[in-house]
Amino acid sequence: MNEVIENILSRRSVRAFSEKKIAEEDLRTLVKCALYAPNARNLQTWRFTVLTKRDDIDELAYEIAKALDRTGYDMYRPAALIIPSNSADSPYGRDDNACALENIFLAAHSMGIGSVWINQLNGICGEPDVRRLLTRFEVPSDHIVFGMAALGYPAETQTKKIEKTGQVKFF
Repeated sequence: MNEVIENILSRRSVRAFSEKKIAEEDLRTLVKCALYAPNARNLQTWRFTVLTKRDDIDELAYEIAKALDRTGYDMYRPAALIIPSNSADSPYGRDDNACALENIFLAAHSMGIGSVWINQLNGICGEPDVRRLLTRFEVPSDHIVFGMAALGYPAETQTKKIEKTGQVKFF
């Protein structure tokens, strides 16, 4: 099996991260991979915000937990977050950001970095305390966050193989 297919088939969501920091160069590589994702009509209305400070990540998790009434929610305490946002006016923003996130997840896995999709900001970007933080992180006021990449080195080795299923029909 080729390397790319092996990477796709072996990637899993990681929900327990170690305290080890991710090198800035690696985060820049992940954002570059996101920028090379397909995007509708090549509009590139997205923006990528990278959080690496524990206090910022914890504060965002706290505001999300408060807005969603989910006491103790911590986004799995990642070492970094990559937050793609997209113009609320873009009819393709959700799709473009999903493609960018997938590129991040696959690239991270190939680098030994674990990842998990965080979708809790979807629908609450307009909550005043959440928006205040997003503004502080320079996420444009007319942007929506559909999902984020929580990143870090896995706290434990994943040994369990998971078979993915779904309906497939060939004609």
